[in-house]
Amino acid sequence: MADVAMTMTPVRRAPLDGLAGDPRARWAVPMARFSLRLPEAAIGAASASLGLDLAGPINNVAEREGCAILRLGPDEWLVLANDADSAAIAAALDRGMPDRRFSLVDIGHRQTGIVLDGADAADMLSAGCPLDLDLAAFPVGMATRTIFAKAEIVLWRTAPTRFHIEVWGSFAPYVWALLKEIGREYPVMENTP
Repeated sequence: MADVAMTMTPVRRAPLDGLAGDPRARWAVPMARFSLRLPEAAIGAASASLGLDLAGPINNVAEREGCAILRLGPDEWLVLANDADSAAIAAALDRGMPDRRFSLVDIGHRQTGIVLDGADAADMLSAGCPLDLDLAAFPVGMATRTIFAKAEIVLWRTAPTRFHIEVWGSFAPYVWALLKEIGREYPVMENTP
């Protein structure tokens, strides 16, 4: 009997598509998401394979057009990329690291992203997040795992007044609704996107 290989394509969509919310919050575009784990000795080879410096400090982001790699720990990165580049990322690591000293797991099916943008974004997040989100303490390009109320999130500041929130799909409606509720305390300014 011949072996049959099955290929499954994960569904990448925002949970509760079309859910109304605060105009400062929107679902991030669908993207590929990977958890990358590798030992310190393999960081150089992985950096060369992906074309980004993964050796930067923990809680910082390496990015280029269409790809951002968030360093969450000494041996842990979250890779966010264009959906079309999903296979290329895995192939680049396979080619550049023949010793296979890495773990790359597609987590695009389990989590989604929310973008919060506006002058009150940091204050809105501070209502449920214990971090100091002042620009001096949490600058542009910083990313970390934290909590928002009762949900674990990865928080990344992409601009002075814009944050990207990565959250598991099952918690996304909770985070979305909480942002909408908190937003009621911060009137929407006319120039808010």
